[in-house]
Amino acid sequence: MSDSLPEAEVGAVAEGVPEAVPEAEPAYDPAAPAPLNVDRTPSGNADVDGQLGRLADTDHLATDGHVEVYEDVHRGLRDALTALDARPGPPAPPSTYGNRS
Repeated sequence: MSDSLPEAEVGAVAEGVPEAVPEAEPAYDPAAPAPLNVDRTPSGNADVDGQLGRLADTDHLATDGHVEVYEDVHRGLRDALTALDARPGPPAPPSTYGNRS
């Protein structure tokens, strides 16, 4: 008998039975990209919702790629806000006081 293997294993190896090899578990890489799974509530504005939806692109990028997406989304949101300011609003109601002289 061998000192390095228990008797049951020595018998199985001697009979030609292959040893059970444990399955390798997938390696966990904490630095790998992972989805944040952040819920996004629709705002009702198609431009804003499109920009916020673009944030999901970061789920598949390494951290150093996030900055480009964030800056692009920020620029798009700023443009959407600027467009809201540029639109003419409803006409002001007529004055009920009239012109006094």
